[in-house]
Amino acid sequence: MIVGVSSGQYVEAGMLGRNSVIGAGAALDGPEALNGAIAQAESAGVMIDPGFLKELANKSTDLRMALVHQERALAAQTQQVAACNALHELEERLSRWLLQSRDLLQSDTLPLTQEFLSQMLGVQRSSVTLVAGKLQEAGLIRYRRGHIHVLDVEGLQDACCECYAAINAHLLKLTGWAPGDLRSQQVAH
Repeated sequence: MIVGVSSGQYVEAGMLGRNSVIGAGAALDGPEALNGAIAQAESAGVMIDPGFLKELANKSTDLRMALVHQERALAAQTQQVAACNALHELEERLSRWLLQSRDLLQSDTLPLTQEFLSQMLGVQRSSVTLVAGKLQEAGLIRYRRGHIHVLDVEGLQDACCECYAAINAHLLKLTGWAPGDLRSQQVAH
């Protein structure tokens, strides 16, 4: 999910993927979109007419509540991302972003350019280049033109701020979804 401003710039408001419904609010209160959404990675999905989904949600309390939980999870994530962008260092924010992308794509190889990351994080590309270089020197990632490969998930988790865990805790509480790595850790504890 992105939010744009009059200059043409946009920043991340939340990250959606295999754990989400994009536009769940349309089935609850109307088709008015508050933000835009872009696809950064190739994936599969299902599209449904908002009117039809609204009709189904009106007939099914379970579906309606699932959509409400999706919207609440997105609101919680958006608020956490706003706090993260305002309060945390770029290295922590980039680490969170890479981990969330990895979770949603279920892949250690991420099709992300530094230009795209700089837009999502609201910083200059040169800043992303410096921080990505630092993460690469630490052995956490390897990057080359348009691809970032996560080498050390635990190290990247140590490098990120608490927002990654907070976003995943909200998702688990509201939707029952958590990244595979985190779900297996929770089961073990």
